Amino acid sequence: MVMMTGSLAVRGMVVWLTPQQGGRVSGPPEPDYDYDYTGTAFLPPRTAEDGQAGVCLRRFAPGAWRTPVEGILVPGQENRAQQVVPGCLVVITEGVRPVAFLTVEEVHAMADDGTPIIPPAPVIEPAEAIPVVPMDPIEAPYRHSTATARFTAPTEDSAEPLTAEPSPDELLKAANSL
Repeated sequence: MVMMTGSLAVRGMVVWLTPQQGGRVSGPPEPDYDYDYTGTAFLPPRTAEDGQAGVCLRRFAPGAWRTPVEGILVPGQENRAQQVVPGCLVVITEGVRPVAFLTVEEVHAMADDGTPIIPPAPVIEPAEAIPVVPMDPIEAPYRHSTATARFTAPTEDSAEPLTAEPSPDELLKAANSL
C-alpha cells in the first residue's frame, strides 16, 4: 500500500471504454515509440470534480481495448492523500468524462529523480529439513481392510495371485446364499 502524497509508478491492466459506453470517439489511443498517453484520473470514491490526478500511460498495445500498461499517477493540487493498493481502480478521464479503467497490480512511490522506489524483496530463510522416514516394504500402509488385501503383496504360502475381481466360484457361492 502506498499513500499518494507524491507521484506514483503503477503497473496494471487498462480497459478502454467504447464510444457507445461514453469512451473516446477515436477508440483506444495509439501512442508510438516517442509519445505516451496523458490524461486525468481519479480514484473512487472521489470523483473527477474533487479528486483529480494526472496520469501518464506507456508501454501498452496501441489500439487495444484491454492491455497491460505502465504509468505514473501525479496527485492534483490541494488533493488530500489517497491510498493506492494493488487491486484498486483508477478511472481515467478526458476532462470529467471517463474513458478507461485501470486496475492497479503494482504500485511504487517515486524518487525525486523519477525512478520508482522498489523495496527489497523479503529474505526467506530456508526451513529445517524434515526427516523422511522410509516406508517399511513388509508392512502395508493403513487402509480399510478390504482395500489392504488388494494392495498387499502375496505371501510365499499362497498359490493364487490376489485379484480385485472375485472368481466365478465365489460369485456362484454368493448368489446361492441369497
